[in-house]
Amino acid sequence: MNIPKIFFLSPNRVWRTYLGGMKLDQMEGSEYPKDSHYPEDWIGSTTRAVNKGREHLSEEGLSKIMVDEKTITLKMLCEQQPESVLGAKHFKQYGANTQFLLKFLDSSIRLHIQCHPTIPFAQKYLNSNCGKTEAYIILSIRDEVANPYIYLGFQHPPTKDDFKRMIEGQDEDKLLSCFEKIPIKPGDVFMVPGGMPHAIGEGVFMIEIMEPTDFAVRIEFERGGYLLPEESRFMNRGIDFAISMFSFQATPIEAIRKNFFIKPQVLEEQKYSIEYALIDSKKTTCFRVNRIRVNGRFTKISDSFYIGVVIKGTGMVKIENESYELKEWSRFFIPYQTKSVEFSSEREMEIIVTAPPE
Repeated sequence: MNIPKIFFLSPNRVWRTYLGGMKLDQMEGSEYPKDSHYPEDWIGSTTRAVNKGREHLSEEGLSKIMVDEKTITLKMLCEQQPESVLGAKHFKQYGANTQFLLKFLDSSIRLHIQCHPTIPFAQKYLNSNCGKTEAYIILSIRDEVANPYIYLGFQHPPTKDDFKRMIEGQDEDKLLSCFEKIPIKPGDVFMVPGGMPHAIGEGVFMIEIMEPTDFAVRIEFERGGYLLPEESRFMNRGIDFAISMFSFQATPIEAIRKNFFIKPQVLEEQKYSIEYALIDSKKTTCFRVNRIRVNGRFTKISDSFYIGVVIKGTGMVKIENESYELKEWSRFFIPYQTKSVEFSSEREMEIIVTAPPE
C-alpha cells in the first residue's frame, strides 16, 4: 500500500440532536446554505458517531480518505498500516485510532446542558480508558448574536436532590439559574474538563477537540423542536447515573477564566513565523493543540502524526519535492512517516495543529 505523505480531508458531516451547520454549508459552497441536524464536521475522525435510530450507519462519523485510488476509512488505514500512519509507540499504547476527536461545530441554537465523564468515571462505569475532556477554539460568532456566551460549571450549584427534581420536571428556568453566562469572543481558547456541566450558546462557530468518545448525558430533553429519545438522555442509564457524573463544585466566572481559559505560549520562532502552544501537557494529557502563524516560511518537524486546519489565509505546504495548495478551511492529515513539512504564505496563514498525547 502506497501511503501518501499528506492526506487532504473532505467534509464529514455528522447528524446531531441540535440545529446548526449553515456556516459549514457555506464553506462547502452550497447554493442554499441552511441550518439542519448536521451542525458538525468530524475532521480526521477514527471515532464512530453514536446516534439513536442510526445504528445501521456503521461508518457515520468515520473520516474517509483516498489511498491507491480507493476510498477507505482513516480507521481502516490505521488498522492496516499503524506504524506508518500513527507510529509504533502510539499504536502500542492506544491502538489503531488517533486518540482524539477533532470537529468543526456551528450552532444555531443553544445546545443542551450536558456533562461528559472524567477518565476515572469512564474506567469505573463505562469500560473505557477515555472520558471526554474537551477544548474549544472560538472562530467566529453569527452577526445576529449580540452577546455570545457559554455556560461552564455551576456558578450557583444546586443540591443533588433539587437538581434531580429540576431535571425530572424539566424546569428550564431553575436549571439555567444554576449558571451565569460567560462571555466569549473569536480567538478564545478554553478547556472543558470531564464532570463539568456546560452548554455552548447560539451562533458559535468553533473548533472542538476532545477525547475520542461520544459519551454525554443531557439534562434538557427538548431543544430546537427535537425531543431526545429516553435512551439518548442519560446514555441509556437512569437519572441517578447521569447526576453522578456532574461536579457540584461552585466555580465563579473569575475562576473559570483563570483556570480554564488559555493564553498562547510561544514555542518556536522562524523569522516572521511563529508556532504557539495552545493546549499542552500542563492543561491536559488527552491531546495537544498548537497554532502556527505563517509569514513567509515555517518548517515543522514533528515527533508524531497530526491534523492541520487552515483557519485564516492561504499558502502552500511542501513535503520533499511535492507542493500542495492550502486554502482557508483546508484540512489535512500528516502521517507519522512524514517527518518534515514546510509551510509558506506570502501574506499570513494560520493553522491549528492537533496531535495525540505525548
